[in-house]
Amino acid sequence: MTLRRSSATRPLRLTTLAAAAGLLFALQAVPQAASAQQRDPTRSIGETVASQPSPHYAFERFEVRSADGQRIWRVHVAAPKGDAPEGGWPAFWMLDGNAALIEFDQALLAELAAQPVPHALVFVGYANDLRIDSEARTRDYTPFPGERPVRDGTTITGGGGGDALLEVIERDVRPEVARRVPTDPDRQTLWGHSLAGLFALHTLYTRAGAFDTYAAGSPSLWWGDGALLGAPEQRFVAHNAGRRARVLIGLGGGERQVAHRDLGDPRVQVHLRRIAAAPPDSAEKLAGRLSAVDGLQVTYREFHGLTHGPMFRASLMWALHVVTGIADHSDTPSRADGVEPAR
Repeated sequence: MTLRRSSATRPLRLTTLAAAAGLLFALQAVPQAASAQQRDPTRSIGETVASQPSPHYAFERFEVRSADGQRIWRVHVAAPKGDAPEGGWPAFWMLDGNAALIEFDQALLAELAAQPVPHALVFVGYANDLRIDSEARTRDYTPFPGERPVRDGTTITGGGGGDALLEVIERDVRPEVARRVPTDPDRQTLWGHSLAGLFALHTLYTRAGAFDTYAAGSPSLWWGDGALLGAPEQRFVAHNAGRRARVLIGLGGGERQVAHRDLGDPRVQVHLRRIAAAPPDSAEKLAGRLSAVDGLQVTYREFHGLTHGPMFRASLMWALHVVTGIADHSDTPSRADGVEPAR
């Protein structure tokens, strides 16, 4: 299958990287943040479309606990108002569900509902009011243990709970979503950003048929010394056997550079060391390799000038555009910045 490149793709700027870093080691780095955004990690989500009446979608929420009762996920489900088509609504699943909710407003819901076959929306988040729960997502979205930098310049070793979360989604979340909203099992999309983008790719590799579209925005391919780029990918390529799936991989052009970073910040220095296993063109090259796999339809897009944080909204809006048919709002500001997106 031929790789589809978006017209937004821009060439690699290694000269900029080298000049800004002043470190040969940084030439191997993709300057991605370990958390979804470099904003206040304690920020709460406040009021969202899930807490407002909508003429377009009906929202419900439920919670799922781990077997030991120590972890709780909060899931918001939004069904288009009206009769579901035979076979159920297609469904668009979002990880980091608390943060994803902030990116929706009534105008976007109206546009989604106006499509010939609207999508149900599934927001998989955590049972708190944090926009981003860094500790929980590091645990849940990583398929193997690794390290992530923290603000004091040190690292925390952890993670590896990706398969456990997949079990929760398959055994607990998906049946409850289907009980509340009729969904089409053959038309399901999974979107994630950063570590959640890594999780989306891991799901593609290990749960054939769980979704038909996998959207990975700025996937943290550096996690675990780039382990996902090795044996997991090779096993998937060898055994996919023509199973059909669509794969969307997005990256911010600014993520290939370090000029915008404070290289005197110990946290940045630690992060550059951690991500050295994934060269700046890792996401693009991965898309190229996957495009050669029988059954896969792969699209790679690079967003000119965007750094890791803004890629959260950009990759989500792009995926919604590609999957649901709405206009592409990837260049509109995030409601998380206190700016209402223009329509």
